[in-house]
Amino acid sequence: MPIETFERGTMERKSFGALLSQLSSDSMSILREEIELVRQEMREKIKILQIGIAWIVIGGIIAQIALMVLITAAVIKLADYVGWSMSALITGVVLALIGGGMALSGIQRLKRTSLKPEKTIQTLKEGKEWLKATT
Repeated sequence: MPIETFERGTMERKSFGALLSQLSSDSMSILREEIELVRQEMREKIKILQIGIAWIVIGGIIAQIALMVLITAAVIKLADYVGWSMSALITGVVLALIGGGMALSGIQRLKRTSLKPEKTIQTLKEGKEWLKATT
């Protein structure tokens, strides 16, 4: 904002108190905008976390359903060739690998997500540098 204003053709300077008041008002406005930026960034990161958690839960549910349905059929069929106990073991290992792979996929998504509001921190650092440069 300009320090000088024009009124009826004459130049009028703002008082020091008015400038301090304007600085205070502008600082509060910037602070409110930064807080809103933090909120928005956190909403975005929470949404990513929710998707990762959903993948883990869905992977677990699918693995459980697969275990309940397929284990019976696989054990019965494999028992004709390798016996009941070996049949159950083979079927269980295969299904555990599938479910584990899905859960690991969800965990990897979570690891790639940081809750740190990086954009806001960068903006605050830039604001700090700007204040240092102006004083």
